[in-house]
Amino acid sequence: MKENILNFKPVTRRDGAKLKKYYAACDYGLCEYSVGTKLMWSTTLRPEWTEVAGCLLVRNRIGGGEAYDYPVPGPEGDEEAALSAIEADCLERGVQPVISIVPESKAPLLLRRYPYAMVSNVRTWQDYVYYSEDLRFFSGRRYAGQRNHIRKFRAAYPSAEFRKLTDADTAAIEAFWEDYGQEFTKLDSPKAKAELAYAKQMLRLVGKSWFCAGGMFDGEKLIALSLAEKCGSTLIIHIEKALYSYEGVYPTLVQEFAQAFGEDVKFLNREDDAADRGLRTSKTQYGPAFLAPKYCFELRNELQFHVNAVPKLSTERLTLSALTDADLPAYNALVLDQERNRWWGYDDVGGLGGPVKERSFLDVAEQDFAHRMAVNFAVRLDGRCIGEAVLYHFDCRGGAELGCRIDQAHAGFGYGTEAFAAAADWALYQVHLSRVVAKCYRENEASFRMLSSCMRKSGEDETFFYFEKKI
Repeated sequence: MKENILNFKPVTRRDGAKLKKYYAACDYGLCEYSVGTKLMWSTTLRPEWTEVAGCLLVRNRIGGGEAYDYPVPGPEGDEEAALSAIEADCLERGVQPVISIVPESKAPLLLRRYPYAMVSNVRTWQDYVYYSEDLRFFSGRRYAGQRNHIRKFRAAYPSAEFRKLTDADTAAIEAFWEDYGQEFTKLDSPKAKAELAYAKQMLRLVGKSWFCAGGMFDGEKLIALSLAEKCGSTLIIHIEKALYSYEGVYPTLVQEFAQAFGEDVKFLNREDDAADRGLRTSKTQYGPAFLAPKYCFELRNELQFHVNAVPKLSTERLTLSALTDADLPAYNALVLDQERNRWWGYDDVGGLGGPVKERSFLDVAEQDFAHRMAVNFAVRLDGRCIGEAVLYHFDCRGGAELGCRIDQAHAGFGYGTEAFAAAADWALYQVHLSRVVAKCYRENEASFRMLSSCMRKSGEDETFFYFEKKI
């Protein structure tokens, strides 16, 4: 596997201030776009971050795969450039891109950008978002239950009060966890136990400027606590815990916390329900303004939708078709011709990551097609393999790269141009690509002439000339 072209590093507490620089003004409104979520679930999602084009990029590890958050731009951030960096990074490593936790406001942009994406919106991922005013005042008939519970709590505990939490409250917080552990009824659930452990770790950060924290006290005893983070116009509630034995303390905490910290925001996000029936019931009873969708875009390419097998293409003199075992001697000789392949731009031997065997290169070609990452054509003259045309680097945006090489014995007869043109036409009209690109080294005059004959020059740099062909 090739090295990552983006320099990601694991999210740690030391990175909190740098991440907050982006999240403080982020108005995506989803809990994942916050320092707290990245730190709280760091051992589960293993988030990594980097900065590209003035944007924060975060990559998470989920199961055996990876998924990128949607880029979070800074003041001069370029979201489209950051998305292009994700695409290039995945192409370089041969990874199918996944952009997950996409806010609703950004979904139309990605739908336009990625015509073959598979899109999902899992119900249990969706965040419960409330109007700040609703939770601050509990006005109206729909909140009669909450107001009734608060009255009972105030009557039973007239001296109870809400206070902001600071580093000075460490002892009270530790005592709260001891009391909470005695009442917590889900300690047999590994998921619940893990969430509780994460919550305890997070409450050790009450002194950080990124967070706001507060709790209900009965005298000097802490009986409920909450920790949150302001991101744009949303206050994201990361933790809400209370002692169940204090009836009515939960709605009291919710209201007091909203009054203390929610005055200058429009929304309060109380996160998802983790597919927990009790949490879903509770969060629904507080009258959310809406459930915030989180779209997952699993990017796909045209091969995956339109090509079931390597086809047979015919030109005036040539045939292009799938490589077979009968082609092994000629194909291996083509790939191992180091003098010719100095212009190829890819080290086939180094790319194996192991010793060269008889079927090594054919196996790679077959595996790449099986995963719909590339199409390798044998270029045939009178049935014999004299070269190769490869369509690869599908960018999931309607484009792919095309390369062609012909063995030395058949060079100079125009076979490369003929094969290249046939593969390009097939890609545009049968695979339904909108753009085929190619490049050649500046010193490679033969390739320059070949590409110039059937494509339009689109640019150059110190190393390559670039070409493209569009419909």
